[in-house]
Amino acid sequence: MTPEERARFESRLGWTFRDEPGLAQALAHRSWCAENPDDASNERLEFLGDAVLGVIVTDYVFLTYPMLQEGQLAKVRASVVNAEVLAEVAASIALGPCLRLGKGEDASGGREKTSILADAMEAVIAAVYLDGGMDAARDVVMGLFGERIAEAASGPGGDDYKTRLQELAAQRFEKLPRYHVHDEGPDHAKRFYATVMLGGVPHGSGEGGSKKQAEQAAARAAWRELSAQDGGGADGEPGEGLPNDGSTAGSAMGGTNAGAT
Repeated sequence: MTPEERARFESRLGWTFRDEPGLAQALAHRSWCAENPDDASNERLEFLGDAVLGVIVTDYVFLTYPMLQEGQLAKVRASVVNAEVLAEVAASIALGPCLRLGKGEDASGGREKTSILADAMEAVIAAVYLDGGMDAARDVVMGLFGERIAEAASGPGGDDYKTRLQELAAQRFEKLPRYHVHDEGPDHAKRFYATVMLGGVPHGSGEGGSKKQAEQAAARAAWRELSAQDGGGADGEPGEGLPNDGSTAGSAMGGTNAGAT
């Protein structure tokens, strides 16, 4: 990265590194190290970052939601600490373009692969922890994951927006939602785009790495729009949660319609 690119990435991340080599290692995939044997990969940092992320999220939900039982706490943590959400967060801060990949991995779409993005996100969290301590890591984690944690903790079933939208649509429209889905890109880096229709009118769009993810994202956008029309807004509704499958919600009333399912 150039100094300007690094500054932009650190701004999105929410932390300015004092230890530049630590950041460089966090961004180094093993395919890069195979071509540059003097550089260490991010695999050890990934191991540490997984533990740091788990401790921060566990500590936060334990202290913040005293009414949740063990099983509920575990579900909230699992809805955030998983590869799909890690990859989604990584994409939100444009981590992919910053990665150091081997030529073959880069050519095959490695910058958009869920596993690579998720592992690198954990490695970056570890690098922040080593650079600034637990307080710095907590600030970064809560800045990136805090909203998702709150949504996941707000009630059971919150991560299944297709079900929630179906229930809402049955009450308001007496019709079930229909999803129009299309995909773009090569097989190794395919993206799916969905629009949800209610009574023939588009109410939400979204995208994801699979058809299921795109449909969940579209349902989330539609559910929020319709809930806001009720006057209460979606953010405070009980049971709301972020899809835990890596989807990205789009704006309401958008998307391309093809291939109804």
